[in-house]
Amino acid sequence: MPNVLVETRGGWLGAKRTALLDAIQAATEEALRIPSAALVLRLIEHPKECFTSPHGTAERYTHIVIIMFAGRSLSAKRALYQAIVRNLEPFGVPPRDVRIILNEVPRENVGMLGGKAAVDLELGYEVIV
Repeated sequence: MPNVLVETRGGWLGAKRTALLDAIQAATEEALRIPSAALVLRLIEHPKECFTSPHGTAERYTHIVIIMFAGRSLSAKRALYQAIVRNLEPFGVPPRDVRIILNEVPRENVGMLGGKAAVDLELGYEVIV
């Protein structure tokens, strides 16, 4: 179920958009132990004048919001943060220029697979890791 929104300034990714999303997907699968079919990833590249970042960050500042089911341990979340930062370094994104925000939702607050509450479905992966 994780729904990942990646936002950055436009102009620096070029043809590497798919590779960047693949790197974040790999990190998410690794840390949360979920199948790739469970993920939704979106990338928004903002015009420079429409995307400010914290003082002292570089041009490749990357803001990531992940909405996922509640239940992951603090160690799983830490592993997720570290895996994402590690996987973005080859793209020239400085580790200190990655901000990741997790929004956890109860399974009963998500409708999917034909309008069923996620709490009523067998997901095919563990949420509590």
